[in-house]
Amino acid sequence: MPVPLYQAKAEFFRTLGHPARIRVLELLQDGPRPVRELLAEIDIEASSLSQQLAVLRRTQLVTATREGNTVVYALSTPDVAELLRAARRILTDMIADQGELLAELRGGEVRGTRR
Repeated sequence: MPVPLYQAKAEFFRTLGHPARIRVLELLQDGPRPVRELLAEIDIEASSLSQQLAVLRRTQLVTATREGNTVVYALSTPDVAELLRAARRILTDMIADQGELLAELRGGEVRGTRR
């Protein structure tokens, strides 16, 4: 029996649910990078990065090609970068809305103390 689409989507988003994996995908938005560059940019052990890259490869969010002794990673599709940009826009809007609410709350406190 095929997996329902909503379940497949949930599994997809679970794959994105690790900060190191998100950081790798963000770094790869600028183009392919060798593992050593990713490691220099992400503050985790090499073995942990290797595990996270394996998850991203298994789910086909990134591709890996060997160039001599170096493995170079790239986003599998530009859609991954677009998804990250969409997430940034959503988060920016959420934070802006929270900031407006906070400003209203603080303004109410100030007005309330003046009475």
